[in-house]
Amino acid sequence: MYKQITHDDKLLQEKITGVSIFFHPLPESKMTEIFYDYSKLDQTEVLQIIFHPRRDAHPGPPPDNVVDNIITVDEGIGVHTRFHLAGQQEPNILFFHGNGEIVSDYDTIGPYYTKFGMNFLAVDYRGYGKSSGSPTVTAMMADSHRVLDAVRDWLSKAGHTGPLLAMGRSLGAAAALELASNHADDFAGLIIESGFATTLPLLMNLGVDVARLRISEEDGFRNVRKISSFTKPTLIIHGQYDEIIPVNSAAILQAQSPARAKEFQVVPGASHNTVIASAGELYFSMIKQFCNKICGIRAQRRRKIN
Repeated sequence: MYKQITHDDKLLQEKITGVSIFFHPLPESKMTEIFYDYSKLDQTEVLQIIFHPRRDAHPGPPPDNVVDNIITVDEGIGVHTRFHLAGQQEPNILFFHGNGEIVSDYDTIGPYYTKFGMNFLAVDYRGYGKSSGSPTVTAMMADSHRVLDAVRDWLSKAGHTGPLLAMGRSLGAAAALELASNHADDFAGLIIESGFATTLPLLMNLGVDVARLRISEEDGFRNVRKISSFTKPTLIIHGQYDEIIPVNSAAILQAQSPARAKEFQVVPGASHNTVIASAGELYFSMIKQFCNKICGIRAQRRRKIN
């Protein structure tokens, strides 16, 4: 059953077993994003290393206090998002996960975000979880913009007034930085967990023959260039013993960030995939304190204006 919703971009919402499907027309003149050529990363040998999609083994209704959305990012292709909600005035964290994860993997983690007073908005990639299509780097970057459009609209319609933050873990750092660099006005802050600065060291560590495939750093994700344009509060979290993305990669991101309010937190003893397990609830407390600082800055500015 389809229900037409009237607003500026003529959002069409379909209700199917608790899942909302959003159809957004392609943007026209308001498109100001900078799109790079990621064709070298879209070579088959690279994609097989970068992406490890899998379907959701439990495709039933979402848990309590959770909203599932399917956001159409291209004709006939939708990506699955899952929103863990704490309250309308709480900070909203738009989260892009790692390359071997799906949003339902965060069903036990999302409640910790809400426990600490944060809305956690997790996003899948094409071919992951309940999403359709097949993942490529070009698609992941382009889709992130469409996801942001839909999320902003949903938050507005649902009466959520808290600040929006971009967050990415591992591969998801690339999507978060893509949005932060292109839509800085939409975000109050940026959080990078287990993220990478440069592309070639990561690809080589994963076994990609970059020389044979003629991939240069300029053909990569350009994360250093992107973070260097984002001046708002930034939090970088990394495991001390990350075996996939060494901690010095996070240090490069920290050094290249021009944000006046920036934090670099190294989790003692943590590897690439054990940051939350090693830090425990301190992980969520750290993120909440970062959000609180942002909310405090926003409140102070409002007082000055008044």
